Amino acid sequence: MTTTLPVLSPEVEAVLAFDERGLVPAVAQQFDTGEVLMLAWMNRDSIAETLATGQVCYWSRSRQKLWRKGESSGQVQRLVELRVDCDGDMLLLKVDQTGVCCHTGRRSCLFRAWRDGKWVEIQRVLISPGTLYGHSE
Repeated sequence: MTTTLPVLSPEVEAVLAFDERGLVPAVAQQFDTGEVLMLAWMNRDSIAETLATGQVCYWSRSRQKLWRKGESSGQVQRLVELRVDCDGDMLLLKVDQTGVCCHTGRRSCLFRAWRDGKWVEIQRVLISPGTLYGHSE
């Protein structure tokens, strides 16, 4: 069985400036609190799927395939609003994050802050990665 991916509309694509790899950086932000959750990459297919389904889908540069956020952990992101910056080369996804966002089990991937000359962890682990992904640690 062949799955047909949604196609990115010309109206959306007209304002986007993809890099030489066909990617654009995308920042995910919790829609109601403004908390920045993560940075990932999107290509035409992942943007089209996200807009068609309302569930956020990224492009995994390491795996070279679509990465449907939460497909293995259940920690999905529902798209509330998609924004593009003035140059069209960066996206802001206002999302409703289910559970934790980071694969480390923290709410945000931005859990370290440079303070007093050193990196400090500013968020605790809410769920162990082993529990999150169904394997023992």
